[in-house]
Amino acid sequence: MPLYPLRILLVEDHPFQLLATQCLLRSFGFCQLTPAENAEQAIRAMTQAHTPFDILLCDQCLPDLPGLELIDIANRRHFIISAILLSGLPADELSALHTQALKRNLPLLGYLSKPLNKEELLGLAHPLIR
Repeated sequence: MPLYPLRILLVEDHPFQLLATQCLLRSFGFCQLTPAENAEQAIRAMTQAHTPFDILLCDQCLPDLPGLELIDIANRRHFIISAILLSGLPADELSALHTQALKRNLPLLGYLSKPLNKEELLGLAHPLIR
């Protein structure tokens, strides 16, 4: 199995989903993971990081801040290179969020439904994989 050198900040407010998603990402070959349970923890992790995260993989429905707003903050502070929304929202809502992100010039690669699908993730992350 190939290992992917991308640094991923994973933000998911449900502890079981956070753990399950980390396990899935590791099984896909992504091993440089930093977990956070909310936007506050994510911002703290980004502030403490020495270099920007390659991907901010975050849930849209966080308790303290919508995922798209977290992406905006992270982008303005140069904490991330790109982002992917992860959500259980209906596809039309995720598509509308993607359109909003493009209008705001956010580095959103796209969105993924839960649970993660390896091929879909690799398809979105492909431009970053060296």
